Amino acid sequence: MSDPDKRLLLVDGSSYLYRAYHALPPLTNSAGEPTGAVYGVISMLRRLIEDYRPVHMGVVFDAPGRTFRDELFAEYKANRPPMPDDLAAQLEPLKAVVRAMGLPLIEVGGVEADDVIGTLAVRGRDEGLTLLISTGDKDMAQLVNGEVTLLNTMSNTTLDRDAVIDKFGVPPEQIIDYLALVGDTSDNIPGVPKVGPKTAAKWLTQYQSIDGIRAHAGEIGGKVGESLREHLDELDLSRQLATIDCDVDLPLEPLAIRLADPDRDELARRYRHLGFNTWLREVEADGDGDDPPPAVTRHDPADPQADYECIQDEDRLDQWLKRLAAAPCFALDLETDSLDYMRARIVGVSFAVTAGEAAYLPLAHTGPDQPRQLDREATLARLRPLLEDPEAGKLGQNLKYDMSVLANHGITLRGVVHDTMLESYCLDATAARHDMDSLAQKYLNYRPIGYEAVAGKGARQITFDQVGLDQAVDYAAEDADISLRLHESLWPSLAERSGPRSVYETIELPLLPVLSRIERTGVRVDAGLLATQSRELAETMQRLESQAHEAAGGPFNLGSPKQIQEILYERQGLPVLAKTPKGAPSTAESVLEELAAQGHDLPRLILDYRGVSKLRSTYTEKLPGLINPGTGRVHTSYHQAVAATGRLSSSDPNLQNIPIRTPEGRRIRRAFVPAPGYRLMAADYSQVELRIMAHLSGDDGLRRAFAEGLDIHAATAAEVFGGEAAAVSDDQRRAAKAINFGLIYGMSAWGLARQLGIERGEAQSYVDRYFERYPGVRAFMDATRARAHEQGYVETVYGRRLYLPEINSRNTQRRQYAERTAINAPMQGTAADIIKRAMIAVDDWITREQPDATLVMQVHDELVLEVPAGEEAAIGERIRGFMADAADLDVALEVEVGVGDDWDTAH
Repeated sequence: MSDPDKRLLLVDGSSYLYRAYHALPPLTNSAGEPTGAVYGVISMLRRLIEDYRPVHMGVVFDAPGRTFRDELFAEYKANRPPMPDDLAAQLEPLKAVVRAMGLPLIEVGGVEADDVIGTLAVRGRDEGLTLLISTGDKDMAQLVNGEVTLLNTMSNTTLDRDAVIDKFGVPPEQIIDYLALVGDTSDNIPGVPKVGPKTAAKWLTQYQSIDGIRAHAGEIGGKVGESLREHLDELDLSRQLATIDCDVDLPLEPLAIRLADPDRDELARRYRHLGFNTWLREVEADGDGDDPPPAVTRHDPADPQADYECIQDEDRLDQWLKRLAAAPCFALDLETDSLDYMRARIVGVSFAVTAGEAAYLPLAHTGPDQPRQLDREATLARLRPLLEDPEAGKLGQNLKYDMSVLANHGITLRGVVHDTMLESYCLDATAARHDMDSLAQKYLNYRPIGYEAVAGKGARQITFDQVGLDQAVDYAAEDADISLRLHESLWPSLAERSGPRSVYETIELPLLPVLSRIERTGVRVDAGLLATQSRELAETMQRLESQAHEAAGGPFNLGSPKQIQEILYERQGLPVLAKTPKGAPSTAESVLEELAAQGHDLPRLILDYRGVSKLRSTYTEKLPGLINPGTGRVHTSYHQAVAATGRLSSSDPNLQNIPIRTPEGRRIRRAFVPAPGYRLMAADYSQVELRIMAHLSGDDGLRRAFAEGLDIHAATAAEVFGGEAAAVSDDQRRAAKAINFGLIYGMSAWGLARQLGIERGEAQSYVDRYFERYPGVRAFMDATRARAHEQGYVETVYGRRLYLPEINSRNTQRRQYAERTAINAPMQGTAADIIKRAMIAVDDWITREQPDATLVMQVHDELVLEVPAGEEAAIGERIRGFMADAADLDVALEVEVGVGDDWDTAH
């Protein structure tokens, strides 16, 4: 490699901008701004700097406006479409990052980047430099000589003189004539019709130049000879257009092009805005010492003098209580000694009324040498009227947790008017995370103090009550301050979107206290029955393991994908249906399912073993350990801000994933039991998503089937296969059920064929007949798909918005997946909205009228209550009414209510 001081590395920025745009998926940042092309070009630049460690390096872009070639030929580049809007939006951000990286950025008006690079190449060579030109533009091959080499980082290839000859069939000095003959459709250089690369290379080898070809034009026969003679007069123009101008007036000389030190603050700011977090961390790590760089200071850069105080006496508490009472809304955050909301006790409380100003009220710091603190119980008693006042507005981040912890101290938090986690979720549910740290970085360009920074990490981590006040104040007060700042950033955007705002105000916020009450109520589980089931599942695992060993011809570890690969594909020679990213035969569940469907015993045994093992480890072994000793119940955590469609998820335990279709899964449900003297009531929506489809599509046939109370799958079978609904066969009903549910999930004819075990053509005929009978469904799907492409999102009946960042992706698979999501999301999201509305209505009834009934679980489209024995019928009718009235659809909702002595028998 040549001496870096004697080498000039020039990058054709315009060429790589387009190539990166077309090569990478359409990435976006948190604000929805396109970033894919910027990412691709910066990746290339970083790789060049790392590989070549250049002293002299610059990036050249086309300057805006017309060039001399436009004056030569009015049709120059006329075939090229205008720069796409999402690419044009990335041009200035890219240039800003290039400058912040310390790279000279060169643009010269009236010429193209090629001409600037060509001029620098000639002058650099005259000054004794060797040139590396990083480009994907074939026109640049004319510049190659002993001192100039082309480098294509996207294909990882270089072009010296020999490589140019190998690629084009002519040496660099003939490239201009070669391009003039062949033409260029993208630049609209005319060339000679019918003359391709091989013909051009052949003629130039034989006649040396265009002038030589012109002199012998009469000797060239055939259609191509005729075409040449017809277009001889255009060759000079084509040659002019293809020639790089190497004598451009430049703003700087080659030796003045030097890679400078990066502007780390600006680079960090740009990377943060673009969402390039890995590179951002590198920049931050490269800062001086251990302090974070100025752009990510502990206090917001917009207000570096944030005022955080510690409340340690009654006078300051009085003053803050007056401020809080007078404020239309204040931010609230608790510090506790545990993350378990059922066990956590308050260590301190923080407040904020104005951004940049917050206070921390320590109440139970117990570590050594802690300063004086106010008494916890007495102080909480003083706070209670304010916290329980529904007219005193409160906001915070994930206030469901704070609500539950306050309940541990006998305080009912009321007046919650905003929750920043839910604001973020309703604004864009497809965002990856809605925790405070992620939101602060995303919306405030701010990194809050981490918990480990004040409490340590690993085995030595202490609880917050042991953290010294000098550290605790900044950490805790900052939480309240950041919550307030996030609200001020999120709310204006959410408020102007009527649908998402309505979901936030009428569904998600009212649901917050409902979920807190359900969580704190919990549900009883029979630990003894679970222990028995765990032993039985262990015996089943042993039996399945023995059968698997026998089917395999010897013992092996059923938990080892490597051993399973060897047995299935090497010993037994089963077909390889899919591979892992590293090229090994896959043992994924979907692959084993397909192998089992083909009649192979071992894959089925492995699947059965995995399923039983998962039930045992996840439920029968784990649930007893989750029983709260104080209540005798398990208390799950419901998560509002996880599923993009609005569905609730739960953890510790995950109630959503307990199987209902297998005997083992149903047996686990039998361990969920009511208190003595009570029974469990399960109220479940029937085929809610199909009813929503009937409402949204307006299809007369589908609506009529529901209105007449028909078995919808039998009715569909009758429509698709002919005949009366009462006469359809089980196989026909099964196929119709697969169609009904498959189509709303975007299933293709190929997927339907695979599910039903039939030929694709037969499955396609089923789909075609379905749409013939239900034309409104097809019209709805087509319209939804088109609307999604146009606006980038779809909405539920109630205005919940699901963004689809891949809906216009150039990657076919990603785009098709987004289209399937677009069709399903309005139904699944509307179903989520409906069950949430039902929960709010049922909870409101329980809160107002105080019946002896409690909500204990929500799972998918089902509510589970604990009701007194003997009052099942009356309460069941009320619950059925609340759930049926939770939506006003064109198709009535049907609610099935069952009662039992355990969750399974309640169905």
